[in-house]
Amino acid sequence: MRWFDATYPNLKGRIFAIPNGGHRHPAEAARLKLEGVRAGVPDLFLPVPAGGKHGLFIEMKREKGGRLSPEQKDWLTFLQAQGYEAQCCAGYFEAMSVVFAYLYTKE
Repeated sequence: MRWFDATYPNLKGRIFAIPNGGHRHPAEAARLKLEGVRAGVPDLFLPVPAGGKHGLFIEMKREKGGRLSPEQKDWLTFLQAQGYEAQCCAGYFEAMSVVFAYLYTKE
């Protein structure tokens, strides 16, 4: 997030995390599910249209060993069909590259 804000000051704060993962107490998980948290939704969203797309979703994975769940694959496919750019990125540098390429199409 710091890299994005420093690199794109005109869009500072416009990329945000969707905190739908992680391990939680069962009561907290149940409460979040009632609030609309959905399994598989990508980790980051940049609500800026570019290159004919409505915005950019990124699912973050570790550089080595990270795998998409069936729900994550389904969400990426669905979002792409709706006109969003939706990518899985293995690590920080791949995510930076995807953001840069996406926003470059905006210029």
